[in-house]
Amino acid sequence: MLENDPLWKLRHALAGLGLALIASVVLAALLGAFVGDLFGDSYHRRVAIYAALLVYVLVGAGVLFVKVAQHEKRPLSPGRVLLWTASLWVWPILLKGRRPG
Repeated sequence: MLENDPLWKLRHALAGLGLALIASVVLAALLGAFVGDLFGDSYHRRVAIYAALLVYVLVGAGVLFVKVAQHEKRPLSPGRVLLWTASLWVWPILLKGRRPG
């Protein structure tokens, strides 16, 4: 029964992407605070940078899920979670490399 469930087939990708998103929210907060402090200690600036980073990562999560999830069959491991996390931050490069011609 589980073999026919499409979500069950995507369980490794969903779990990896979920954990990568959690890690990326923390990274975005740290990076937003750091970059915001570089350009003046303004709460509004830090929040704007954090929000922009979150939108960037969420768009990346959607793109990666659509492009990669159906091919992800390996079990979840710390290395796989790190790979998903890194992929969330460099997703435009991954998209550019996948175009034919």
